[in-house]
Amino acid sequence: MEESVRLEHKFALLPRQERETIIRQGVQIHLTVLRKRLFLAESKVRYFEEKYGDTLHVWDTQGLPEDADYEVHEDYVLWHHWLDTSQKVQEEIASLSGIIEPEQAVEPVYGGC
Repeated sequence: MEESVRLEHKFALLPRQERETIIRQGVQIHLTVLRKRLFLAESKVRYFEEKYGDTLHVWDTQGLPEDADYEVHEDYVLWHHWLDTSQKVQEEIASLSGIIEPEQAVEPVYGGC
């Protein structure tokens, strides 16, 4: 039997309330990780917006500045990366947030992040 199938089978044998608690706690922990990743990505996007005094959308529609050097081109690629990361993480957070209701939130079993 494949390991993931065995794990799923063992998990299914747990009482329903215990499975739900494990899922809620797991989602909450993962949401914490995702929110930290989102904070980093949004910080990087803001950094480039402040550095260049523009948004990436403006650069995408108008092109890079005429005097763009190697660093500007590198920043442009990184800026895209962080904006894409931010959007993907926001979607993931929205998707997972729908799994648990705020009133169902349980206290984490760890010391907190």
